[in-house]
Amino acid sequence: MSLPLTPNSRPWMKHYAAGVAHDFDPPAMTLTAMISAAFETYGPQVLIEYYGTEYTFDRMKALTAQVAAALKAEGIGKGDRVALHLPNCPWHPVFFFGTIAAGAAVTHLSPLDADREIAHKMKDSGAKLLVSLTTPEFSSHFPGLIASGEVPKLILCPDPVSAKGRECPVIDGAMAAEAFLAPHHGAAFAPEAVTPDDMALLQYTGGTTGVPKAAILTHRNLTSAVQMYSESAKGEASQAPEAANLIYSPLFHIMGLTATLLKRTHEGGRLHLRLRYNPEEAVKEIEEKKIAAFAGVPTTWIGLLALPDIDSRDLSSLVYAGSGGAPLPVEVYNRVKQLTGLKIRGGWGMTETSPAGTNVPRNMPDDKLGTIGVPLPGLDMRIVDVEDASRSLAPNEIGEMAIMGPNVTAAYWNKPNETAEAFHDGWFLTGDIGYMDEDGYFFLVDRKKDMILSGGFNVYPLMIENAVHQHPDVAEVMAIGVPDEYRGESCKVFVTLRAGAKEFSLTELQDFLADKLGRHEIPRQLEFRSELPHTPVGKSDRKALKAEEAAKREALETAS
Repeated sequence: MSLPLTPNSRPWMKHYAAGVAHDFDPPAMTLTAMISAAFETYGPQVLIEYYGTEYTFDRMKALTAQVAAALKAEGIGKGDRVALHLPNCPWHPVFFFGTIAAGAAVTHLSPLDADREIAHKMKDSGAKLLVSLTTPEFSSHFPGLIASGEVPKLILCPDPVSAKGRECPVIDGAMAAEAFLAPHHGAAFAPEAVTPDDMALLQYTGGTTGVPKAAILTHRNLTSAVQMYSESAKGEASQAPEAANLIYSPLFHIMGLTATLLKRTHEGGRLHLRLRYNPEEAVKEIEEKKIAAFAGVPTTWIGLLALPDIDSRDLSSLVYAGSGGAPLPVEVYNRVKQLTGLKIRGGWGMTETSPAGTNVPRNMPDDKLGTIGVPLPGLDMRIVDVEDASRSLAPNEIGEMAIMGPNVTAAYWNKPNETAEAFHDGWFLTGDIGYMDEDGYFFLVDRKKDMILSGGFNVYPLMIENAVHQHPDVAEVMAIGVPDEYRGESCKVFVTLRAGAKEFSLTELQDFLADKLGRHEIPRQLEFRSELPHTPVGKSDRKALKAEEAAKREALETAS
C-alpha cells in the first residue's frame, strides 16, 4: 500500500519548486466542471489559433454547446461513446468538449489507423458515432466500413488546411458536420450531470503487441492529471494565462490531450495549433507569435537545429523547451541550451496514467541529464522487483516502475485478465524498467517487453541506444533483439547518420562502445538506414523493425 507522502520517505520532494505542495491531493472533479470554469473565467481570450483563425473561450463554449445538443438529439449521452478520427485541427477540441458536455465519453482513433484497426476499435468500444474529415486521406477509410455496418453513423468535417485547395465532398453514407450541427445553432450551454468516477475517455494504448486494448480514464483521472501538471509548474511563466504554446503534438494522443489541450484550457492559455511539423514553419511561428513554450520528440529538435540559419533566428520568447518519447542526444540538449539558455525538460507517463507520471524539475542539475525527472505532486512511485512486485528495491537497483495515484486507470475496457495482471496491492505495474537514484531522480532503462535475453543476461535496448548516440556521426539509433544461435538473442542496431558523415564498420562501432557497455551488451549486427520508423506520435517504433527482421528471416527460410 502507499506510504504517507513526506519528504523523508519520498526524496524527490526536495526538488519541488517553491510553492509546490508536498502533500498535494488534487480535488476530485469532472472535466465538465473544469471546462465550464475555464469558459467563464477566460471568455474573450483566444484559446486556439489555427492558421489565422481564432477561437476564443466564448466561441469554443458556443460550439461545445452546439455539438452537445446535436449529440443529445441523436440519442447520445451518458454511458455512450463517440469516436474521433481527427488530426490537429479545431474540430478535435470542438467535438471532444461537446462529447464531454453531452455526458458521453470519447474514443480516440489514430489518423494512421488501418481500416482493420478502425473496425476493431469501433466494435470494441461500442461507439455510436464517428467524427472524421472530408479530406480524402481521412474519408477514404470509410466506404467499406459503412457498407459492412462497422461505422453506425459518420460525421465528416471540412478542413481547408488538410484539403490544400482540393474539392473534398462528403462521401456517400456520411453526413456533413454543418448539416449535423445546423439545427442546434445557438443552443444553450447546459452540460449533462456526471460524476468524477464516470468514464470520460477510452484511450487505446499504442505500445502493446497484439490487439490494442483501451484504458478506461474517468473524469477524475484526467482532471487529477491536469491539476498535477499545473501544481508542478506553479509559478512558471509558461503556464501563465495567455502564454502562447506552439502545438504539433497530436491531440488524439494522451500527452497532447492532457498536458497541452486540457491543461492550458484550465489555465487560460493560448494554443497555436498546427496540423503537422515543419522546422522552418516552427521557427517562424516562434519568432512572429512570441511563443513561450515549445515541445516535441527528439527528432523535432534535431530538425530545428539542422536549419542552416538557426544561429541567427530569434528564439528569445521561449521560456520552456520540452522533449519526450525517445532518448534525447546529449549534443541536442547542449545545442538547444546554447541557443536558448533553456534546459530541455520532459518527463515520463503512460496512457494508463492519464499520462501524469514524472517531470524534470526546473532546477535539474546537468549531471542528471538523461533522467525522466521526479514524480509529480499528488502521486507515488517506487521501483519493485521484476519477479516479485511486493519487494521494493533500494536506490540505484534496476526493477519495474510502479505508480499509484488518482490519475491512474482502474481497469482496461473489457479486459479483466489484463487488468488483474497490471496491478499489485493497488500499485499499477508499468512494464517500464528503471531505477531511482539516491536523490530521488528516476531513470528509465527500457520497456520490459523490449528486454533482450542474451546469454542469460538481461540487455536493455535503451541503454545501448544511449551509448551509440554518443558516437559523433550518429543522428538516430534504434536497437532490437534478433535470434542468435549461440546467445539466444543478440543486439542489432539500426543507425541514421548526421549530414556529411560516412558509414563505419561494425568493428569500429564495437571498439567505440567497448568502454561504454558490457560485453554482453555490445551490438552484434549493424545496419544503416536513411530513416527509422516512428509511431504516429514520434516515438521509436522498434515493433516495426522487429516485424521487418522477422519477415526477412521467414523469406530466407522459405527460399532455402
